[in-house]
Order: sequence, then structure tokens, then C-alpha cells
Amino acid sequence: MNTEYILEFHKVKERWTGLALTGEAKAKIAGSSCFLDEAELRKQLKDTSDARELMEKNGTPPLSSMDEAKEITGLAVKGSCLTPYQLERIEKALVATGRLKSYLERGKQHGNPLAYYEMNLDSMEELREEIARQIRGGEVDDFASKLLLQTRRDMANLEERMRQKAEQIIRSHKECMADHFSTIRNGRICIPVKKECKWKIPGSAVDKSATGNTVFVEPLSISNMYEELQALRQEEENEIHRILYTLTAMVGDGEAVMSENMRVTEKLDFIFSKGKLSLDMDGIEPGINVERKIRLKNARHPLMDQDICVPLQFEMRKGIRGVIITGPNTGGKTVAVKTVALNCLMAQHGLHVACEEADVCMNSLYLCDIGDGQNITENLSTFSAHIKNALEIVRKADRDSLVVMDELGSGTDPTEGMGIAVAILERLRQTGCLFLVTTHYPEVKDYAAKTEGIVNARMEFDRETLKPVYRMIMGEAGESCAFFIAQKLGMPPEMIRMAVRAAYGEKAAKEYPYLEEEEEMPAPEVRTPKIKKSRKVKKNGCLPEKYQIGDSVMVFPDKKIGIVCLPVNEKGVLRVQLREKKIWINHKRVKLHVKAAELYPEDYDFSILFDTAENRKIRHDMERKFTDKTIAYEE
Repeated sequence: MNTEYILEFHKVKERWTGLALTGEAKAKIAGSSCFLDEAELRKQLKDTSDARELMEKNGTPPLSSMDEAKEITGLAVKGSCLTPYQLERIEKALVATGRLKSYLERGKQHGNPLAYYEMNLDSMEELREEIARQIRGGEVDDFASKLLLQTRRDMANLEERMRQKAEQIIRSHKECMADHFSTIRNGRICIPVKKECKWKIPGSAVDKSATGNTVFVEPLSISNMYEELQALRQEEENEIHRILYTLTAMVGDGEAVMSENMRVTEKLDFIFSKGKLSLDMDGIEPGINVERKIRLKNARHPLMDQDICVPLQFEMRKGIRGVIITGPNTGGKTVAVKTVALNCLMAQHGLHVACEEADVCMNSLYLCDIGDGQNITENLSTFSAHIKNALEIVRKADRDSLVVMDELGSGTDPTEGMGIAVAILERLRQTGCLFLVTTHYPEVKDYAAKTEGIVNARMEFDRETLKPVYRMIMGEAGESCAFFIAQKLGMPPEMIRMAVRAAYGEKAAKEYPYLEEEEEMPAPEVRTPKIKKSRKVKKNGCLPEKYQIGDSVMVFPDKKIGIVCLPVNEKGVLRVQLREKKIWINHKRVKLHVKAAELYPEDYDFSILFDTAENRKIRHDMERKFTDKTIAYEE
């Protein structure tokens, strides 16, 4: 059984994970479990409280993800040359470290213990300033070194001279030019020369136009300058690599310091994520005990809207081992036990709880059976699922466990279910564990009232509005209110009387306070829908739709192919055009070969196939004018 999913703690974890920024903190949250060491748990809860207090006074901490910086630092240690982009990521990580260090420094004035993590952070200002000075906009800056600056200036001057030289040649050979501007082709400055004049310009043909009428020539004078430009570019590249390797070495040398920065940042991210969750839920730090006591004042379900959630008052004093909760359906019993268990589970994960005050005990195990548990693939009914979970809980439970069971003994014969419920409760009581159980069985209520260490509790119900109040009253047994609710909703008194008699006997039926007959609300007339039967269709009634004019059919037993001239009539006979003649034939001796829609276009004139030329001419005349001619059809 997955207790986290049953109690919906996984949803709390999802919300908690969303408040963390680093991958390490997110992974730690996903793999978190209950703290079983009291000292460690108290420390975790104190960290959560300190984080919340610091955020309330100084605002949200400037944390950021360190995952990328961690990977880049590893590359530097291995000897890889970092790119300008990677160095900028390192610079941003150092800037973030500096901001976090400043944030924690401000927290020292409040005496917050978390603020002293500032001493473990080093913003490495020298490395950050070197990267910021030499890397800018994803590239090595011109002013990274004097040699690089001079080289790039020489390159710019040379490129300008090359362009001026190209323009000079264009002006002096206007009659040979296909255009008035120089261009770059394959990385070289070229001039556009007419095909027939290319021999007049000394130089190399680099490219030509799509039509072939223009040849792009690199003049010889510019070609000599290009060799000089290539040498400058090589010098620039060498200087860039020198600068990048120098910065990479500085990053590699500072790997230990940066790793410590990342470790502290990830640890603080985890701690502050708990503080953020506390602020979101308006939580408080719970008290922790090992005396098997639970006290919650104005407790809320952490996942419910605070504005509509009715606060829960709950207490299990020392010596109380079990609470049996009863009350009407939809009265909030399940939400109540989930609220208690979920707040206890959160507290034992070092989180604040959604209460006004809380004092919870540490538990070695959280065991739950909530929901019907039906599983078709495993052939489990509701009762089978409950019993399977109950047996597993009984085997695992010890004196330090917290057990939550909903609708114990339900899903089977009430008498037998009640007996099983009492047997399970007695076994849990013997183990010494704490348990919260919801039930409707009156015998279980009686068992709780008579057994030492077990108390009843009930959920309040408003008899006027028929709505649950969602308030728990400790020390009192509740009732299901099924008869009362049915009576208020209009069930006739004679039906209520019969129900009470069947449940509790003739004496109870006589004593039950029924509504007066005159107060009974008349049941509204209900118009039930009628079933409309279809009329019987005559045999062959839908045959005319079976074959359409123009359909290609196969005629049996000769298996000849023909075309339908006339569809099936009421006698089940259709007319088919064969190669040499037209025939009448029963539809049972014909099988559809190809539909007309696949053979002919829409609105095709089938008279072309089936009428004689003379008949078609007469029909054409009839459409245009009066004529005394008649159309003759074959019989």
C-alpha cells in the first residue's frame, strides 16, 4: 500500500517541489521520507521556521539553479576549453552567489541562524570580474587584451582598404561591370564583371550568377591583401584561445570553492522551499513528542481552500490509543482522519502543519486503508480489498505506528462486517498503536465506549438544513441519520416505519418519531419516457435501395457482368443490361460488382447507355419544343 498516495501527500510534495529551484533540492524532496531521529526532526523543523522568519523580514531569497554551472565546472576540471557562453554561465552563478551572500548578511541583524551560512559562501570576485571584463555578449571582448584589440583594429582597417580597392576598380572599369557594388562571395571581396569582359580584370573567378552572364572576380590586388587578412585572423583566433584557456584554468582552480558554493546554495534552496510552503499554507511549527500524544487546534487539510475549510479540533491524550469516528454520510469523517494523518506526516518530514497549534507524536509507520479499493484486474471487491489491507496493517503495525482506516468492515453482511471490525480493532489495541477509524456500526460504537483506551467521536450534522457541519465532537458517538435524512427528503412514513422495523424491530418502529401524515409532501407526477416500437417492414421493403441505376453487377450462375437499368421493384426483380440484351432478373441472382458512383461522374446521363439514339433524339426535342413523337420502351 502506498500511504503517501492514499493520504495525498504526493500532492503536497508536488507543490513543495515547485517551490524549489535547484535540481538537487527537487531530487531531495522527491526522495524525502519521515525522520525517525527526534533530534534531527527538531532541527529540520527549526530550519523551516528560520527560513520562514527570514523571508518574512528580508523577502524571497535570490536563489537560482546551479545545475548548469556544476556541469560546466566539471568540464573545466577535465581540461576542456570553455566557450564564452559557458564562462558567462559561470559568471552568472558567481553573481547569484554574491547576491545570496548579501541577502544572508542582512539576515544577521535579526540573529537568524540561517544567515550564518553566508560564511560558507565565496563569490570569487576576482574570477567574476575577469570573466565580466573579457567576455561580453557571448564573445571574447575586444578589450580582453591589448594584442586582441590591436589585431582586430588591423583586421578592420585591412578590410576597409580591400573594399576601397574594389570600389576603385569598379569605377575605373565601369563598362565591364554588371553592377556598381562589390560583394562577398565564399568569404572573399569580389566585383561583378560581365562575362565577356572577365579577361580585362586580372584576378580569380570566385563565383558566377545563376544565368552565367555575371562573373564574380577577386582582383589580384585584393587577393594579396586577403592573404594578409587571413594571417591576422589566425593571430586573432590564437589570442582568443589563449584568453579562453586562461579563464578556464581559473575556473578549474576554483572548482573546490565553487562546489562548496553550489552545495550550500542547494542546501539553502531545500530549506527555503520548506519555508515557502509554510507561507503558502499559513502553517505553524508543530511540537514534537514521543509520548504517543496528538493535539491539533483548528487543523485544516493542507490541500483544501482555507476560506471554505472548517477547522478541526482533535486530541488523543496520553493513554488513548484509538478514536472511533461516526456520523452521517458526507459528514466529513474521511476528511477528518486524512487531515490528522496528513498533518502528522508533514510534521515528520520537517514541514510546518496547517493548524493554529499542534503537538504531534513521532510514528515509525503510517498505515492506511481509505477508499473502496476495488480492482477488477486482481478480482478484488470492496470488502476483499478492505480485508486485504486490514490484514497487511495488522501484520505491520507496532506500538509506534499510526493507523487510519475508513469505513471499517463495510462491503459485506452488516452483522459479519461488524464482527470483523471489532476483531481488527481489538488486535490493533493489543499492538499498542494509535488508530483512527470511521464506521457506521452501532456495535463498534458500543465497543469503543466499553473498552479502555478507545474513545468515540462524532461529526456534527445540521438537522434543519440536512447539511454536515464538518465539526468533530470528541467523546461522543454519532449516528448515520439515514432515517432522518430520508424522512426530511420526503420518504413516506409507512416506508420509514418499515425500514426501522426491518433494522431495529417492532418496538423501535413504534417509538420512532415519524412526521405527521398531513405534513407529507405529495410526490410530483413523474412522466417516464415511452419506448416507441418500429413498424414491421414488408419483406423486400428496402430492396429498391440495394441496387441503383448504373451499378455494375455480376449475374449468376453464368457470372456475366452487366449494368443495372432499373432498380429492384416491389417483387424483388430488377432490369440488367448485358452485352447483347436487357434482362429481368431476381435480385437474389445478382451480386454488386462496382457501385455506379465509382464508375460514372455525378449527374451522369444514363440514357446514353440504355436508350436508343432515336429515343434520345425524341427526348431532346421534347425538352425544347412541342412534338407529336413518342418514346418506345422495350418490354
